[in-house]
Amino acid sequence: MTLDQSALLHVLNQPRAAEVGDRVRHAAETIYQALIEAELTAVIGAEPHQRTKARTAQRNGHRPRTLTATAGDLELRIPNAAAV
Repeated sequence: MTLDQSALLHVLNQPRAAEVGDRVRHAAETIYQALIEAELTAVIGAEPHQRTKARTAQRNGHRPRTLTATAGDLELRIPNAAAV
């Protein structure tokens, strides 16, 4: 999941009616999830559904993980990777 500028602006401009803390928590979740997916892509050597000869593993689903941060509890999806 690549987080481009328009997606980041959408996350940061969540409905103004929501509490500031909820917007911060949601933004933190989105950014952390994007970083996790980017790191997995770098380790595996391929984007999701991409076939390359440099690929060292494959994506094998996700497991839930709660990260406690100053913004609150963040519900993240940690990828499972299997060696090829």
